[in-house]
Order: sequence, then structure tokens, then C-alpha cells
Amino acid sequence: MSRRNAGAGLLILIALLAAAWLLAASLPHRELRVPTETVQPRDFARVIPAEGVLRAVRATPVSVPPGAAGPFRVGWIAEDGTRVKAGEVVVRFDPSDIEKELRDAADELASARLKAEKERAHGLAEVRKLERDLALAREELTAAREFQKKDATVFSRVEIVGSEIDQELARDREVHAKETRRGQEALSGTELDLLGIDMRQADAKIRRARQSLAALTVTAPHDGVLVLKRNWRGESTRVGDSVWNGQPLAEIPDLAQMQAEVYVLEADAGGLAPGKPATVTLESRPGVEHAARIGRVDALAKPRFRGSPVQYFGVTLALDRTDPDLMKPGQRVRALLRLDERPRALTVPRQAVFDREGKTVVYRRQGDRFQPVEVALGPSGAGRVVIEGRESGLRPGDVVALADPMKPIEPVDPAGTETPEPAGAPTP
Repeated sequence: MSRRNAGAGLLILIALLAAAWLLAASLPHRELRVPTETVQPRDFARVIPAEGVLRAVRATPVSVPPGAAGPFRVGWIAEDGTRVKAGEVVVRFDPSDIEKELRDAADELASARLKAEKERAHGLAEVRKLERDLALAREELTAAREFQKKDATVFSRVEIVGSEIDQELARDREVHAKETRRGQEALSGTELDLLGIDMRQADAKIRRARQSLAALTVTAPHDGVLVLKRNWRGESTRVGDSVWNGQPLAEIPDLAQMQAEVYVLEADAGGLAPGKPATVTLESRPGVEHAARIGRVDALAKPRFRGSPVQYFGVTLALDRTDPDLMKPGQRVRALLRLDERPRALTVPRQAVFDREGKTVVYRRQGDRFQPVEVALGPSGAGRVVIEGRESGLRPGDVVALADPMKPIEPVDPAGTETPEPAGAPTP
């Protein structure tokens, strides 16, 4: 019987110890087991990564001659990055289409000239024929007037009337011949004018074709490195492409002054403004940083790649110094933009900030307890956030919780697994 009492007493003791353990887990002094950090002023900067390429600040464009009519078909083009001398040919166009246009225009001009000669000969022959008809009508009218039968004592009434009719008919023939000759001259002149327009059009085509033939080569305006222009797919002009007058094909940059064109995610673009500091690193020289500043920021965010919904802001970085031996147009670069710099700012880790009843708070330790302190958040960086204003109540030297002290912490055994609750312990 004593053994049974001893067993029962042992079970009761275990239950009491388990209850005491659960009670201790809910006591305030357990908050002391929460991980903490001491708040200290430190220099803060929000650093935003970006990537892009190097561009020359100044570049001379190389384009299709604007005075020549297109389109042109590229027959040969110098390779991207080729060093060229002033006057050196960098693009040649295929002359086949232009030579065909010149031959067709020459044939049109020759045909129009032949038609004009034919029309002149035909018109001259018609006018001469009508002039003969007019001369004959005049002779008939003269004869009708000279030999008109007027004497009623000699001629009968029928002969006199017939003579008057012959005279009127001769007069009408003369008028008709005059009008016909005038109409033929006008018609012949109109036909010649139309043929003259055809000749001028053909002549204009010949001049344009000759100008295009003269523009079949594009030369470098000065010494430098040839950089081909690229379209939205990143493709440069190739042999066989059709181009138009004035279309830019390449550029020869001034290597003495370079800039970086980089892209920043729209979500990270808060605080982007000209004048902010940055550092640029060439992908070919990853260990060397070059100081720069933001020179320009695009007004609107745009997709960087066709078909991608991700939006980027284009940013131009002005380099403090250009190294022509290392920096070349088109080189890929990575940049770090320093935004929202604040010296000696109060910052806390992101995990120290909590939402409590709609308010943003941190838990500050006071004695053996943690008290919520409402704070206003400023800019945030990699893992840390700035506490705005001294009126927040947070001071240097305060200790803040890095986990919610209001939530129970599950005990962990040395192996890293949760300790099972004692048998018979009530569920909290």
C-alpha cells in the first residue's frame, strides 16, 4: 500500500512540476529570453543595384545620305567595334535596284522623246494639210465673189440664188478650215505638253537614281571606333537589310568622356534624383569601382524587354572620370546607387518592427519586461529601417526585441527539436 501511495505521489509531483513549467512560460520574466539589439546611431544609406552599358556622352552619327531617295539594300558593312579613319568606307549599298531604276528611267525618257518627235511630225503634217484646205477654201470664196451672178437680165432667178449659195458655202468652208487648223494646233500643243511632263518626270527619276548611285558608299566623318546602332531586339544593321535616307546606321563616339546608362526596377526607384552618388563597376574589371552621380532619370517607367511586364526606370550616370584604356562603348556595367543617405540615424532591424492594433511599434525593454513604443518609419535598406523623428520615444542605447515578446517561445532541446510537453499537462 505504501508503494501505491509513493507511485501516486510521484505522479502528482510530476503534474505539479509540469503545471509550474507552463505557468513559468507565461510569466513576464520569460520575455528576457527574447533576442534583442541595442539601438545605436549609425550612417544609413539605401543602396539600389542597377545594371546597364557604357555610352559616349558625345558621338557622331553615321547615317544614310539624306539627299538620296531610298530604300537602299546593305551590301557590306564594317564590323562593330572596328577602328576607322576619316574618309574610310564603312557601308556599301547594293547597286542592283538603283541601276535598274536608272535603266527604266532612261527608257521612259527615250520613249517620251520619240513620242514627242512623232507628235510634232504628225501635228505639223495635219496643220499643213489644213492650211491647204484653208487656201483652197479662200480661192473658192474669191472665185465665188468674182463670178457671182447678179444681173437679172442675163441670169435666171435660180442661177442668181445658186451663185449666192455657192458664195456662202465658200465662206463657211474658209471659217471651218481656220477653226480646224486652230484646233489641231492646240491639240498638238497639248499632246506635246503632256509628253513634256513625261520627259521631265523621267529626267527627275534619272537624277535621283544618279544621286543614289553616288551615295552608295558611306564614309567615316573622323577617326574613331565604329559602333553599330541596334534595334529593340538588340540586333544591329546587317547585310541585306533595307534602309532609308537619313536612317542612322552607326556612330563614332568620343571616347574621352563616357557615361553609364543603367536600369532600375520601378519598385526600387523611390528617391531617384539627379545628383545622388553612385559607383560603377565594369563587368570586365569587377574589383575596380568608379565614382559617378545620377545625371538624368526617365520620367516614365518602361519595360526593358519586349513582352516583359517588368517596368524599369532608365538612369544616366555621369562618371567622375573616364579611363579610355578601360572603358569602351557597349561594355556591360553594374552600378550601386546610394539613395536617402542619413548620417547618424537611428535604425533597427526589420524584424524588430511589428504591427499592433493598427499601429507600428517596436518593443523596448524596461527592466524585466518589454513595452510597445509607437514609431514612424523612414526609408529602409537591406535588412534595416530608419526610425523617423526623436518624438518617437526611441533613444540611443535602448534595447529592442527582435521577436514578438507577447508570443510564447517554444522551448528547444539541444538537438534543435521541440521538447515534448509532459504527459498529462494541460493544453495552453
